[in-house]
Amino acid sequence: MPKQHINTLKNQHIKQMNRITELFKIELPIIQAGMIWCSGWELASAVSNAGGLGLIGAGSMYPDVLRIHIQKCKAATSKPFGVNVPLLYPDIDQLMQIILEEKVPVVFTSAGNPKTWTKTLKAAGITVVHVVSNVKFALKCEEAGVDAIVAEGFEAGGHNGREETTTFCLIPLVREAVKLPLIAAGGIGTGKGIFGALALGADGVQVGSRFVASEESSAHEHFKAKVVEAKEGDTELSLKQLTPVRLLKNKFYEEVKAAEMRGASAEELTQLLGSRRSKRGMFEGDLEEGELEIGQVAAAIKKIQPAGEIVREMWQEFLEAKENFCRLHF
Repeated sequence: MPKQHINTLKNQHIKQMNRITELFKIELPIIQAGMIWCSGWELASAVSNAGGLGLIGAGSMYPDVLRIHIQKCKAATSKPFGVNVPLLYPDIDQLMQIILEEKVPVVFTSAGNPKTWTKTLKAAGITVVHVVSNVKFALKCEEAGVDAIVAEGFEAGGHNGREETTTFCLIPLVREAVKLPLIAAGGIGTGKGIFGALALGADGVQVGSRFVASEESSAHEHFKAKVVEAKEGDTELSLKQLTPVRLLKNKFYEEVKAAEMRGASAEELTQLLGSRRSKRGMFEGDLEEGELEIGQVAAAIKKIQPAGEIVREMWQEFLEAKENFCRLHF
């Protein structure tokens, strides 16, 4: 490959990444996902301080708890951070009021219609991003006026799309359909994964599972250890009759699988899930009866590290992958 063409590729690549860094006013196009029971102010501030964008996961927080986490995050970092809010949350009005009062700079919304809150948030000067799992909803996000989109593939942990479209297939489809800055999620936990996502058309990445296994994660230490021990095939998408969720296989997972195989109704599955399964598993550390949400990339996670170290390590791997690609001759 001619040297001039290699340099052109490098410059285009840098320009593409800048859509996300400029939007959020951050140094690196790495976003830490907002995850229930795992991403409080300590994790969010650590990632932001390392040059990425940290997100507080509001999905497991009462409104007054969210306010405390926002205020502590402000005290721990002078850099941008955000809050992830599932729009189906029962106290959504209170959560959004707190976000507005506390002047949170960035909000990632998910699990609902982006039109509901986007105008209100943007009118307050907040950058709004919505999470989708297919092209149809990506187009709805563009219509709603969001600032960026997260396209999350089937590999991701936690709640997932019913289409089961993998990240490798989803990102090019969404990139072709919309012009907004695009953040890839699902199965990304290394610098090579970042490079692959950008090559597919993303402008940045959202990483969840890798940060679960961080020192600052609010996940229980037993759950973190279980994530590090996970092997290929240890997760599976379950509860498709309710809201699909990727789980680590344990006693609770086996009960769900058995119920689904015998044709259990949505009502029976709802009763089996109960109201505290995720807290019991991820926050309290019950590895048998708890719900353990994690992505397929857990098989590649080998140790628990400080969040800042994870960010720096992934970025160095990305730079090496980019350099190795530019050395190729075609």
